Amino acid sequence: MKRLLRRNETLVALTIIGLSLVIGLNNPTFFTIGNVFDLLRSSIVTGIFAMAVLIVIISGGIDVSFTAIAVFAMYSTIKLTLAYAPNSPIWVGFLISATIGLGLGLINAFFIAKFKLPTLIVTLGTLSMIHGFLLFAIGNRIIRDVPPSWTTFARTALVRIQLERGIANLHPAVFITLSVILLVWVLLKYTMLGRSIYALGGAPEAAERAGFNIPRIQYFIYGFVGLVSGIAGMTFGSMARQANPQDIVGLELGVIAAVVLGGAQLTGGKGTVIGTILGVILVVIANNSLILIGVPSVWQRVVIGIIILVGTGIPAVQARRAGKHAYSLVDV
Repeated sequence: MKRLLRRNETLVALTIIGLSLVIGLNNPTFFTIGNVFDLLRSSIVTGIFAMAVLIVIISGGIDVSFTAIAVFAMYSTIKLTLAYAPNSPIWVGFLISATIGLGLGLINAFFIAKFKLPTLIVTLGTLSMIHGFLLFAIGNRIIRDVPPSWTTFARTALVRIQLERGIANLHPAVFITLSVILLVWVLLKYTMLGRSIYALGGAPEAAERAGFNIPRIQYFIYGFVGLVSGIAGMTFGSMARQANPQDIVGLELGVIAAVVLGGAQLTGGKGTVIGTILGVILVVIANNSLILIGVPSVWQRVVIGIIILVGTGIPAVQARRAGKHAYSLVDV
């Protein structure tokens, strides 16, 4: 029981329950089906991004370029489809966007694997480069004239429930998020590639001595992040029924915070899919529901910052105490 309470996932789950009770008891709207569907909708893109960021952080790296990759892939896809295949089905858009994202992710991988540059520096550079190229070379206007298949997808609902005011819709894009979650879970838990990602984050030198091909693993990681980011960008654009080059970029810290809150360590080698899902839920609730209890939007960032500090601080203190306890046992 004590071990369960010490687990980061348990602490995050208890925080989610406590925050939900505080919000719900002050404003019962929080527990309505309409609000639950809204929270699920808000979690779709964040959840997709979080799965990609989880793999990077487990490997001991940091990627902040995934939002720029997503918006570049989404904006380029809509321009290409409008120009050459305006009546194409929605899956064609996802395929194009994922391919563009993969290519951009491999650019990150090239600099990281080939020149062994710090991941944060590389991805900060490509974040500025990709977004700047989008704004000044490809286009910087909002495109609202989307292909018909995008509009159809945006209006589709798995479940429609009539409310007193309006209709609550559950969007089928939740299956995209669930598919990415399942893929990452299987990858990390049941494949040798997943074990190599943990090994790379835990001890890079030991992983190399054990025979793992580090550059190849890095190419996979950052290529995978690019591919998933392209899917996330396309999901966002098709649900919004528009392509805005200013959208998405700026979500990096919130996504990284969700992954770290879920128990992934920035030093690498540790992190779980379940913990990341809980981190995403906590961040989405804090971002979308604090207004229900009268917290002004300006103060929401402060509250989220406090949650992040507490959520990451408690596991760090517990790990330090555990380390001291183990050290004292060795001395004895």
